[in-house]
Amino acid sequence: ELRKNTGDDRRRTHDMNTANWIPDLFMKRVMEGGDWTLFSPSEVPDLHDLYGRAFEEAYVRYEAQAERGELRVAKKLPALSLWRKILTMLFETGHPWITFKDPCNIRSPQQHVGVVHSSNLCTEITLNTNDNEIAVCNLGSVNLVNHLHNGQLDQNKLARTVRTAMRMLDNVIDINFYPVKKARNANLKHRPVGMGVMGFQDCLHTLRIPYASPAAVEFADRSMEAVCYQAYWASTELAEERGRYPSYKGSLWDRGILPQDSIDLLAAERGGYLDVDRSESMDWPALRSRIATHGMRNSNCVAIAPTATIANIIGVSASIEPNYQNLFVKSNLSGEFTVVNDYLVRDLKAAGLWDEVMIADLKYFEGNVSRIDRIPAELRDIYATAFEIDPRWLVEAASRRQKWIDQAQSLNLYMAGASGKKLDELYKHAWVRGLKTTYYLRTLSASSAEKSTGRGGELNAVPVAGGVAAPAQAAAPQEEALPATDAKFCSIDNPDCEACQ
Repeated sequence: ELRKNTGDDRRRTHDMNTANWIPDLFMKRVMEGGDWTLFSPSEVPDLHDLYGRAFEEAYVRYEAQAERGELRVAKKLPALSLWRKILTMLFETGHPWITFKDPCNIRSPQQHVGVVHSSNLCTEITLNTNDNEIAVCNLGSVNLVNHLHNGQLDQNKLARTVRTAMRMLDNVIDINFYPVKKARNANLKHRPVGMGVMGFQDCLHTLRIPYASPAAVEFADRSMEAVCYQAYWASTELAEERGRYPSYKGSLWDRGILPQDSIDLLAAERGGYLDVDRSESMDWPALRSRIATHGMRNSNCVAIAPTATIANIIGVSASIEPNYQNLFVKSNLSGEFTVVNDYLVRDLKAAGLWDEVMIADLKYFEGNVSRIDRIPAELRDIYATAFEIDPRWLVEAASRRQKWIDQAQSLNLYMAGASGKKLDELYKHAWVRGLKTTYYLRTLSASSAEKSTGRGGELNAVPVAGGVAAPAQAAAPQEEALPATDAKFCSIDNPDCEACQ
């Protein structure tokens, strides 16, 4: 309840971002209708550093002690009740984010030297922390759409980009200024970096693939496989040139276990409730051979960050996000300005549908094309916005990416008409699909402003020839509209908006 806006303010942390660090044992109890026991951390201090079967064994042992009255503070409740409480808070406040402790640790290449106790703010960085180390990760993102050629990824161009980027990120580790000694210790010992992607939605528009489709899930798989393959390959080249990172010995890399192989470790520890696609298309045996010979320069190489600001600067969709809206007002320090989906405009022009009535319809329906009947069904599918997409498609695509990634991904989930049942199914699905973390849950408000004044959309109109355009419903004569104003209104929690971020 830390982020609730009601209640005793002394029990609230309004400007902190919170997350639940959930062990697999809790999810099993939820799935099976079991009980969960709450302990005082002072009586069970070792649970903080345990995961997988070791955590489960210790936890069950403490439960038995609690039953015998050997622990001073313990409380048993149905696991499903606590799960519902978690989902209720997530729906009401967007927090705490749901992150999964065991996948983050069991699949961590650095499990031999420590424990991942939490993610970073945006939930994509999963690195060890301890008394002597503060996790630090240097991030970069590939503009994916710039690597499309003739309807497919240009592997040679992608390899050149990632090779250069990995060298730059590795250089940053050495030349950076570290205000805290523990951060410097961690970075120089493990040398983690995080290559990610942005412009994923632009790629789908270019390829004319709906986000909510098996083709989009397959593209997420193949594109992330390519980025990860090239990033790991680049790290072996840097290792050959500059040497392995100091804590390499004993890592999963050193043991010949690549990120996709670590799914087997998770399956063995979890003992069920794991359903992850295992297909691959690149020459992984060659990479395995290089790693065995030269090692790795970086303990971690890949993480997908939100990229809200840099994607705005470049003019592509942020990270792996679906389009939030096809038409919205963006606010930043430079002011407010209207943004329209250029791909949609291009296709509407090609179909002979881009006119004043269409402009007004888009404004009236807030960029939602599904309610504009004269737009062909194919285009309505391609340009479906975040809240029109079944969020399970986002999870499916994320699961395919997570297969290849040695850290995690910043994954927002969007849900229109959220309900307890839908949330329950969605986050259970994310766990079964092997995701390490999730980020914000974004839901639509129960109501929105009624567009009842004049012809609709004048308050945030894009000027067109002859004045403000009218919606399709305004084709018949009606009373004179109110004059347009310069007022602009920004959508709340728009992930593309710097003010919201």
